[in-house]
Amino acid sequence: MSNAKTISEKILSQHAGKDASAGDVVVCDVDLVLGTDASAPMAIDYFERMNGKRVFDPERVMFALDHYAPPSSSKAAGFHDRVRAFAEQHRVELNEVGAGISHQIAVETGRVVAGDLVIGADSHTVTAGALGAFATGVGSSDIAAAMITGKVWLRVPETIRVEITGERANGLTAKDIALGLVAELGAEGANYRTLEFHGEALGTLTVEERLVIANLAVEAGAKAAIVPHDELTAAYLAGRTNRQPVSVEADPGARYARTVTVDLSASNPLVALPHAPENVVALDHAVGTPIQMVFLGTCTGGRVSDFHAALAVIERGGGRLASGVQLVVTPASREVYLRLVADGTLAKFGAIGAVITTPGCGACCGTSGAIPGDGVNVLSTANRNFKARMGNATASIYLASPEACAAAAVTGRITNPASIG
Repeated sequence: MSNAKTISEKILSQHAGKDASAGDVVVCDVDLVLGTDASAPMAIDYFERMNGKRVFDPERVMFALDHYAPPSSSKAAGFHDRVRAFAEQHRVELNEVGAGISHQIAVETGRVVAGDLVIGADSHTVTAGALGAFATGVGSSDIAAAMITGKVWLRVPETIRVEITGERANGLTAKDIALGLVAELGAEGANYRTLEFHGEALGTLTVEERLVIANLAVEAGAKAAIVPHDELTAAYLAGRTNRQPVSVEADPGARYARTVTVDLSASNPLVALPHAPENVVALDHAVGTPIQMVFLGTCTGGRVSDFHAALAVIERGGGRLASGVQLVVTPASREVYLRLVADGTLAKFGAIGAVITTPGCGACCGTSGAIPGDGVNVLSTANRNFKARMGNATASIYLASPEACAAAAVTGRITNPASIG
């Protein structure tokens, strides 16, 4: 039997200190443990019930107050106080309200490099796999055990190979690519599997675009999503970390559960209709749908390039919001926020009447930020559109690219951004 391995099999073998293949259960050393204000309080409870006395390595644990930023109730404020007290006691890095989303901070501060094993009690921790790491979401009890022992148990996932091919069609965004992949795989099509990205067109995707695609992999049930380390990853990390990436490549002959091909030349702008991320249609099929709220932000639409792209569409459309449209802007991190301040982007959003909120998860999960009104149609750059996701079960959430969201902001309806200006 061939011992050729996928990237997941290699990374988990290295961290388990033994040869491991898909289906094996392994106990692995972790490089980074991420906790948020939505998960860390429960993890701290488990930590105490497990009789934890100390964190295995404070340098490899990081908390972020991102879901309740700022806290929307005294109860949420209490969660923050509990996390602060634990972080101070155990000398763990704490990213305060306004610092941003946990996995975004981890990526942009160089806490993640290729070859790492990263766990977080946020399912979208998979985002960090865009840098060549195995990054995955786990439960709060697993976070607690890892804080005590530095280890986590995992079943080595099978891998789906995703080939990115073709010359990108005009107007095609990373969000469109990601939504198309989720639609093809289905909500459970990648359950407990890794999406491993390859193909001659992969090098045309920026690191920020790869982060979006890796993030949305979990909407197809993926355990992880890995983009191999390359010169673009190295350039992104330059100046962000002193750690040396361990570039891991799949072996020729590695076994894959299936192979999926994404042809960028044959792809189109897409939109996910309520109430599921895989409920995807061509954007043109939804054109004309009235929109009352537009959300630009969170971990699939809150980076600098996203806001620049959205603002360009708004300015092409006359630089004014359509009557009756509320535009909410939420940077994914303080770094993003400060860069947008420095280049004048946030001032321009403010001038057209956008509501600019604290960096973090924002309105995405309905725990902070703007809550849509009854019966409101929302077009969002976020990754989920389940009923009540944004805090109001009567709202209908549509998911699309920053450019499509911006087009709706200036027209008051779903509009192909190519038709603006």
